[in-house]
Amino acid sequence: MLGAVLHAPGDVRVEQREDPRIVNPTDAVIRLSATCVCGSDLWPYRGIERVDGPSPMGHEYVGVVEEVGDEVRDVRPGQFVVGSFFASDNTCEICRAGYQSSCVHRVPMGGIGAQAELLRVPLADGTLVATPEMPSDDLVPSLLAASDVLGTGWFAAVAAEVGPGKTVAVVGDGAVGLLGVLAARELGAERVIAMSRHESRQKLALDFGATDVVTERGDEGVARVKDLTDGLGAHSVIEAVGTQESMMQAIHSTRPGGHVGYVGVTHDVALPGMELFFSHVHLHGGPAPVRRFLPELIDLVLERRIDPGKVFDLTLPLDQAAEGYRAMDERRAVKTLLRP
Repeated sequence: MLGAVLHAPGDVRVEQREDPRIVNPTDAVIRLSATCVCGSDLWPYRGIERVDGPSPMGHEYVGVVEEVGDEVRDVRPGQFVVGSFFASDNTCEICRAGYQSSCVHRVPMGGIGAQAELLRVPLADGTLVATPEMPSDDLVPSLLAASDVLGTGWFAAVAAEVGPGKTVAVVGDGAVGLLGVLAARELGAERVIAMSRHESRQKLALDFGATDVVTERGDEGVARVKDLTDGLGAHSVIEAVGTQESMMQAIHSTRPGGHVGYVGVTHDVALPGMELFFSHVHLHGGPAPVRRFLPELIDLVLERRIDPGKVFDLTLPLDQAAEGYRAMDERRAVKTLLRP
């Protein structure tokens, strides 16, 4: 099969990889209908995360089941399925508490490589959610979004205690931040402040339900949020970048007693203890337990109540994955969808 492989920073190649097969009786093999490039894939692409030799890439996926192991009971060949970026058994105590991305048996799908034609999914019964019937092709991008960026934005909003009557600020205008805007509106937020300096992303944020746009960042961005909230700060803040600046911008934009939901993959973030102590801000986040939300998100997509697939502003065949990476790295695209 063809699959994307990162050989070194800036060097993505689509090449022949070995076809996946059933390794464990709880595995499934799916033929991918769509996959994509994630903002977190850009960290190793840019050399910020170390790459030790050729690495299969990709952790977002939807497709049709081709084969299942002997112990798989809940999915079957021919079904269209959506998975998440961590495989999980969905039965352990941690999973039952709603944190499948910390499952005691979790398997990171990025290490297997979903930017490919076929994919082995471990722990298939706990990881994959089947749609009631084969979805129409125009819904595939939105279902793909549910496998990571929508589920991650949704978790960020839940972690930030978004709800009716609240003001929400969103730090980060990538796909996760934009879908955090969508999630905040769906969860009833009265006001959603999108922090973005890019016109095309601002427009998408407004399409998803943002009521205000703040173009400033850092201390100036915090001051603008305070100006919009009678000097208090937002009730809920979504942090969707993962840098020191974005985390501090999120914390400083939150009113005392408010909540920060952080889902940006962190790089060299260090929180000043005394400043945090006196902020009276709740912090909750981490790798999103997408599996917790998949049934609800799939239903919202199939009912056409939400259209998160709008974040894909570039669609390419799988064999042009390298261009998809370049476009996102150069901010010519929010998110690249790949069609195997």
